[in-house]
Amino acid sequence: MGFPFCGQIRSLQFPHLLFLGLTRHAVVCCLLQPVLDGSINLLHPSSNESSHVQGYCETEATLASSLDFWTVSSDNLIAVLPVDPVKENYVRKVKNCIFSIAFPTPFKSRVRLVAVSKEVLEDILDLDSSVSKTDDFIQLVSGKKIAFGSIPLAHRYGGYQFGIWADQLGDGRAHLIGIYTNSLVVSDDEVWRDQFYNGNITKERGAIVLRAAKSWFRIGSLEILAHYGELELLRTLLDFVIREHFPSVDVKEPNRYVDFLSIVVSETAQLIALWMSVGFAHGVCNTDNFSLLSITIDYGPFGFMENYNPDFVPNTSDDERRYKIGNQASIGMFNLNKLLQALNPLLDARQKQLAAQILEGYPVLYYTRFQKLFKAKLGLLGEREGDDDLIAFLLHLMEKTEADFTMTFRQLSEITQSQLLELNIPQQFWALKTVSKHKLFPAWVSQYLLRLESNMNDSDSERRKRMTTVNPRYVLKNWMAESAVQKAEKNDFSEVHLLQQVLRHPFQKHPAAEKAGYASPTPSWAKDLRVSCSS
Repeated sequence: MGFPFCGQIRSLQFPHLLFLGLTRHAVVCCLLQPVLDGSINLLHPSSNESSHVQGYCETEATLASSLDFWTVSSDNLIAVLPVDPVKENYVRKVKNCIFSIAFPTPFKSRVRLVAVSKEVLEDILDLDSSVSKTDDFIQLVSGKKIAFGSIPLAHRYGGYQFGIWADQLGDGRAHLIGIYTNSLVVSDDEVWRDQFYNGNITKERGAIVLRAAKSWFRIGSLEILAHYGELELLRTLLDFVIREHFPSVDVKEPNRYVDFLSIVVSETAQLIALWMSVGFAHGVCNTDNFSLLSITIDYGPFGFMENYNPDFVPNTSDDERRYKIGNQASIGMFNLNKLLQALNPLLDARQKQLAAQILEGYPVLYYTRFQKLFKAKLGLLGEREGDDDLIAFLLHLMEKTEADFTMTFRQLSEITQSQLLELNIPQQFWALKTVSKHKLFPAWVSQYLLRLESNMNDSDSERRKRMTTVNPRYVLKNWMAESAVQKAEKNDFSEVHLLQQVLRHPFQKHPAAEKAGYASPTPSWAKDLRVSCSS
């Protein structure tokens, strides 16, 4: 089944509520490395912790100025979901559990904090930003110390990887530590990495990225339990996920799993449409990388499409182009079908029929979200016959002229209708000038301007203002990330910080970003860049 091309990424926005945190090496490292005795320390609260906690609860606006007054906990997970009784860290198959205890192996060399999200620290985690400058914080985010109350966990799951059942997978180089934020830590340790997955292994500097999400449970979390017939544990995990993250579903309702599936199908359609609206390609859309909450996690070698190309694939190991950007909606259907297969053992005959009907509705849900997003990108109001054709016409011209996806829509948000009417495209609108080289561009402009006339109570200035709020001026293109990486390898983190600042507000014009060429054509040195961004 084919799906039209479409796109805004929900996960690029900071979540308002965090449930679980994940630490992960940004580069390749061994699975479940053994921990030497004494190499991991605990961050203990101060002796007067109870009074501080009480005072903190009474004044919600207060930000903790020290990690002494801040704790994380895995209690709500391990109180309900079983943990593997084996405590040693080594690669193995586990059964009848959801987690294994896995302590991180700290770096041996010095570590430095490169970047931290002030918004997440202060607005979500109630930590004053000054805490990030403390030694306790740096040791915590680099894996040398464990926060008091935290029991680092590795999550067990399975999944279909590139369409083939991969059996048990899991968080080998990742640790579930509790609620945390998107910090980046680098060290001078060297790790092995196969950057292009072509057998050419080289050493690179080690790093840890701490990421945040409402939950790290994914389709594969359920698949592994269904695959091994651990149905009571499957039911327990599902009920836990529903209670924690699906408040509209009554966990006591017999049809709760059907209701759960209905929400996941709808939200997955929305998520993939959002990806497509900004040209984002998830590099490994395996079922073990698809969230049950329909948020973007574990995207591996991802990429933002530069020139419009439905065949764009950011993952150099994806030889069959299974996860090319134009396939993402179809892959969503495939993954949701695997979710339904995992749920089926818990459904009766009538519920199975209802669930199958829900899944059959996914293509319509996706296309509806796609159409709505792209109409907003073009500044169209209301419903008019021919809107689909207008969108498809423009995408066709962009594909034939290899126009920049992000900047074509952004420049349509900035150019005036009179300039379009005269087909007078100033040089500053370089992406639109590329599209204008197609002989059918004047015909599309005529149709577009005629459609804009049907916008009720609208003006050209209002249209442009509205469009600049949905069409980003900046996305993280590969050449930008590569430039920042090259500087960071020389201990120059200036561009890492610049990208962090710019991508916080990708719709606003940023002088430093303009100077760096982030809204300009891809530089010649990066034309054949075979580097994908890493999760």
